[in-house]
Amino acid sequence: MQSAQADKVLLRALKQVFFFARNRLSPRQFFMLSCVLVGILSALAAIVLKFFVHTIGVWVNHYATTYEQFYLFALFPAIGITLTVIYIKFGLNGKFKKGSAEIGYAIARKSARLPVSQTYSHIITSALTVGFGGSVGLESPMVSTGSAIGSNYGNYFHLPYKDRTILLACGAAAGIAAAFNAPVAGVLFAIEVLLTDVTVGAFIPIIIAAATGALLSKIILSESIILSFSLQQPFNYHNIHFYIILGVLAGLVSLFYARTLERTEKFFAARKNYRSRILIGGLALSALLLFFPSLFGEGYESIKMLANLKPLEVANGSIIYRYLQNDFTILIFVGALVFIKVLAVGLTLGSGGNGGNFGPSLFVGAYLGFAFARLVNLSGIAQIPETNFTLVAMAGILGGVFYAPLCAIFLIAEITGGYDLIIPLMIVAALSLTIARHFEPLSMEGKKLSKLLNITADNRDQLLLSKLNLQDLLEHNFSAVRPDDSLRLLVRVISVSRRNTFPVVTRGGELAGVVHLDHVREIIFNDKLYDTTFVNDLMTEAHAVDFNDSIPVILKKFDETRQWNLPVIKDKQYLGFLSKARILTEYRAELMKTI
Repeated sequence: MQSAQADKVLLRALKQVFFFARNRLSPRQFFMLSCVLVGILSALAAIVLKFFVHTIGVWVNHYATTYEQFYLFALFPAIGITLTVIYIKFGLNGKFKKGSAEIGYAIARKSARLPVSQTYSHIITSALTVGFGGSVGLESPMVSTGSAIGSNYGNYFHLPYKDRTILLACGAAAGIAAAFNAPVAGVLFAIEVLLTDVTVGAFIPIIIAAATGALLSKIILSESIILSFSLQQPFNYHNIHFYIILGVLAGLVSLFYARTLERTEKFFAARKNYRSRILIGGLALSALLLFFPSLFGEGYESIKMLANLKPLEVANGSIIYRYLQNDFTILIFVGALVFIKVLAVGLTLGSGGNGGNFGPSLFVGAYLGFAFARLVNLSGIAQIPETNFTLVAMAGILGGVFYAPLCAIFLIAEITGGYDLIIPLMIVAALSLTIARHFEPLSMEGKKLSKLLNITADNRDQLLLSKLNLQDLLEHNFSAVRPDDSLRLLVRVISVSRRNTFPVVTRGGELAGVVHLDHVREIIFNDKLYDTTFVNDLMTEAHAVDFNDSIPVILKKFDETRQWNLPVIKDKQYLGFLSKARILTEYRAELMKTI
């Protein structure tokens, strides 16, 4: 009781300090201070999550070095997924959104407002999932948490939409920066993945937040927790053709990654009973872990083993370890994990676990790069540096899965402590993205966002238009008439209306057509027709738009019909009219917010 009261006193004191600072500082100064504070809070959340999961991983590695010891730990992911599902169902009442697509949707349609629960729910659920061995990453939950912290901070201080959006991106950038001690990668992730319509003015705040996150990570987290490497060999331009081949392979594997996850997601979505999902996914994942122990958790330790040229160590605890006694069997084992990791990610997420694809993308890339380089070396074609190819392929898969090549390039450059591999990183990331985008114009999250917004999400104009709320644009001052109304009654309605268009609505509320003043102007003064002519005889087809149509689709219909006002229906029921002029006015207002 005393502790709770002390917390309230502390919270009240902090609020007073914040509002005092806001009153004393200029709006720009307070906003920059806010970027630092959001960066600190988001980084601390990421660090706590990272430390917790790393501690569990060390414990498992210490106590499960053989199959007999590991088989019990193989059941842990099913336990973690079960706890995650229970928490979402009862702790969050089933209200839980994940993925950067939901953040993009909040930016576009919800004025960059995210639920308060998202500031902690992703930490809890991903800690349960990944901490107990779920084969997914922590970075996406970190992004969701940081974004929610920035959004709710901006909302609490009643900051405008533009500032709230930037703070949301600051939180995401700080989370990535803290996870890898890579501030540039954090900035580029926020810009490439979240802020599709970013302006120059947003760079400095995001850089400040990312630098803050990276600094805290460097101070608090040890090198063993952060994914970092030291290059053993410099870039050799004589290997450039091998890097080109690797880039093509990375693009194809990225495509396989995305499509496999989509199929797995559909498979589990068809099963409405969450118990069957947990049973199928949890047990299948446990079975895979018995053969491939490196699937347990994030798998970053196994990436370090490959980079240090110790591939046999990634099989410690496997029931087939005894059969991996030569280079070719080890190569097959490592190569198989490129594809099996994707299945493990799908099982974890599909069965109810929470995590992201950032870490798994790096895992798949590392295994692909090592397997490719080892295959070339064993074949005798050439001798190429396996560590370099392991690292470069990580950028290829990350860029090909997220469609964020700059983030991928600079992430690997930062975690390797230099830019010696910048040329092959650029080549592989660019080729991978080109191949993946040739077959799939949108990334996995881009597809989800496009579906949520009902637009092509990579089009800036469409994205700005999607932020307009159709309900707010509806106009209701159009006087409606019925099909069986006489011309006399129609003339009476026309005399008191300021509009030239009149919707014809049935008694059941359905739109039957429209009457245009220009079409009836010649007969409205002929009183002989007043009682013999009816609206049903005068109305024309209504080129109605559906309430669920996106704004870009509606604008296209305006162009096709050459109308400036169109009726809106929902389930055949008349709702009101849309004005093209008003839509364009609101669009210009949204455009000004980004300048």
